[in-house]
Amino acid sequence: MDETEIHDLADDADYAAASKQGSSIMTGHDTSNQNNHIDPENAEIVYMKDNVTIHPTQYATERISGRLKLIKQDSSLFMSWIPYLGQTSNARLSERDKNLYTIKAVPFADIRSIRRHTPAIGWQYVIVVLSSGLAYPPLYFYNGGVREFIATVKQHVFIARSAEDANVFLVNNFQDPLQRILSSLELPRVISSSSFTNSPFNGNQERLEVHKNGTPARDISIQVLEKFSLVTRFARETSQLVRESLFDDIGTNENKKNYQPAQERPREIEAPVPSDPFEFDKVLLVWGKPRQPPLGHEEWATFLDSEGRVEDLNALKKRIFYGGVEHSLRKEIWPILLGYYAYDSTYTERQHFMAVKKSEYEVIRNQWQSISPQQAKRFTKFKDRKSLIEKDVVRTDRSHPFYEGDENTNVDLLHNILVTYSFYNFDLGYCQGMSDLLSPILFIMEDESESFWCFVSLMERLGPNFNRDQNGMHSQLFALSKLVELLDSPLHNYFKQKDCLNCFFCFRWILIQFKREFEYEKILRLWEVLWTHHPSEHLHLYMCVAILKRQRAKIMGDKMGFDTLLQFINDLSGQIDVDAVLRDAEALCLCAGENGAAAIPPGTPPSLPIEDESIYQQDGEGL
Repeated sequence: MDETEIHDLADDADYAAASKQGSSIMTGHDTSNQNNHIDPENAEIVYMKDNVTIHPTQYATERISGRLKLIKQDSSLFMSWIPYLGQTSNARLSERDKNLYTIKAVPFADIRSIRRHTPAIGWQYVIVVLSSGLAYPPLYFYNGGVREFIATVKQHVFIARSAEDANVFLVNNFQDPLQRILSSLELPRVISSSSFTNSPFNGNQERLEVHKNGTPARDISIQVLEKFSLVTRFARETSQLVRESLFDDIGTNENKKNYQPAQERPREIEAPVPSDPFEFDKVLLVWGKPRQPPLGHEEWATFLDSEGRVEDLNALKKRIFYGGVEHSLRKEIWPILLGYYAYDSTYTERQHFMAVKKSEYEVIRNQWQSISPQQAKRFTKFKDRKSLIEKDVVRTDRSHPFYEGDENTNVDLLHNILVTYSFYNFDLGYCQGMSDLLSPILFIMEDESESFWCFVSLMERLGPNFNRDQNGMHSQLFALSKLVELLDSPLHNYFKQKDCLNCFFCFRWILIQFKREFEYEKILRLWEVLWTHHPSEHLHLYMCVAILKRQRAKIMGDKMGFDTLLQFINDLSGQIDVDAVLRDAEALCLCAGENGAAAIPPGTPPSLPIEDESIYQQDGEGL
């Protein structure tokens, strides 16, 4: 980075303050026996802080505490965070969960930046971002110590404050001047066998420890490939992208005028695209099952007893997964899939429950409808959120017959439900994208109260996608990167070379569950399939992998960088075969097995939350 773009920390107030507060800076070896991890030989601990905590799920009450250290060995600085043995705030967190988050001596040469967060209310924390673009979970300093941590790093490596964000500290650990010059040229890094271990979560993989003669961990994807005998030595070209007229949706084609098709760009010398380690034909032959006709009325009746209870919920979900539901049945089945109606409730119980919830909804709606203009002037949060909702609903699915036309009452219902939800969930409020999630539900339910409560049930799963700190999104994007590494290591290596490991180009897919990638009817079918959580509650991530694998030859052959890749992914809207992708995703999920599950951090959305737990932490901000 150019020197004009960064500021030196010589006059940093944090550094000056830290120089007076050296109680947490250690100069010696750790003699504590709180954990069984041994520091590397010839290493000096220059900083140590206890009770530094990671929140592995979206629940504020679930945390793993440990010890953070900065370790100096020779001319290099390393950071480690080791959880305490047998100490968690929740019995659900196993030792395996804790080990998943262990940070074992990562060198600062592999760290790009440190972001410091000092909220007015709540604990200070830092986010360490690796050179690959991936980030460790936030490290919360319950007993303070962020200033000392930054100051100690400053003493041992070159670190500078970003000109764009004063809370971001850019890290440069190049001791050799030649290396530093080469770094400024941003030359692509050579992909080595150790590339697979440079990530905060490695599932069943071993990590690279700080040893003079270390052995790189074994590539976990090779283990899976050997297990299922799917390795091929020959390059296998996937289908070329057929560029047809694109599906026109709000916000999907904003930058299309700046996109230059691959055939019009100057091409470099062609290099063969690495072969796909998983041949889809072989995978589908073993695991992929064909899609079935949607569930109809006669077959639906076979799943119910005489009073309307679902007798075998798992069998029902599996049937819906493979075929979806006939449109006329969705109003009855969607509330059960979303968990709004208990599957073992009777017809009579559901009718009573509906009446009770309708009254409850009206109470919540009346709360904001009774706010006077004078109150609204002094209620900035309400006024801003209501204004944002009003802007969004008039742009949501207006080409669909259910919402088209001026003075459409369904648009008014969309508005009322979203404002009511912002009152119902004070902490989360309203964020752009929520209208996309509500629109199909209102279209199916055709009732304001029922749509609201179904939306509430959906947001219990997807709410973390809209958290201000974006932890829910980051955890899913990180899991996606690990699944790509597991299921397509050449593509993962390519993303690493192109600095695309953060998978931000898939952000829209995940945020609103592919809402803008398929036609409306296909979205209805896709969502009811995803809501079954068969064969995994994270099937949407395997869908992302399946789509990327189908496009890998195009992506790698055209040598797409992040900007081009982002535009390319957006341009796939309306061109993806939903049935083929679901079949591919199921096959990849079953093929990955336990290794795939281990690659996804615990608590990654859309896992269902525990009742009465707050999952919408907004840095102390209320409505």
